[in-house]
Amino acid sequence: MKMFIYRAASVLLSGGVIACPTEGIFGLSCMPDDPRALLRLLTIKQRDPSKGLILIAANKSQFDDWIDPQGVAIPDPDPTHPVTWLAKAAPGVSRLVLGNHDNLAARITTNPIARALCDAVDSPLVSTSANLTGEPTVRNQFILHRKFAACVDYIVPGHCGPAAGPSEIRNLMTGEIVRPGAA
Repeated sequence: MKMFIYRAASVLLSGGVIACPTEGIFGLSCMPDDPRALLRLLTIKQRDPSKGLILIAANKSQFDDWIDPQGVAIPDPDPTHPVTWLAKAAPGVSRLVLGNHDNLAARITTNPIARALCDAVDSPLVSTSANLTGEPTVRNQFILHRKFAACVDYIVPGHCGPAAGPSEIRNLMTGEIVRPGAA
C-alpha cells in the first residue's frame, strides 16, 4: 500500500487529480490550495463551482488553516457513521472550495487509504464523489476505471468502507442534518 500512497501523494503535490476510496464511495481528490487542480476537478466532475467542495483530513489539526479557530471544534469521527460537518471557514479559504457558502464542509476520514493520503501530503484533501453531476456515485473499482481512467492522473487501488454510501452532512453549530447519510 505504501507504494500506492507515495505515487498518489506525488501526483497530488504536483497539481494532479486522483480518484481514491473513502468511507462510503470513491472520491475525486486534489490539493485544496491549488486553484488549477480545483478548476480541473470541477471540470472533470462537471460540477457547478457555486456548490462548494468537501475537504477530508486525517486529523483535526489538518483543518487548522481551514476552519475558523473561534468556532466549534469538529467532533471525533465515528467509523461506522461518517459525518461531514459544515463549520465556519477560516478567512481566505478559496471560493473554489467554499462555493457560495460561508461554511466549509469538513470530515475527518476513517478510511485507512484516505487517511494515509492526507498524512502523506500533510494536508486536507478535496473529496467529492467520483461521478458526473447528477449521476450515481461509484463504489465499484471497475466502474471507476471505466468512467475516470482517462480523466484523472491516478486511481488509488483499494476499497471503500466502512460506510455503505455518501456521508451525512450536518451543520456543526445547529446540528441540522443537511443531507442524510447512507443507511
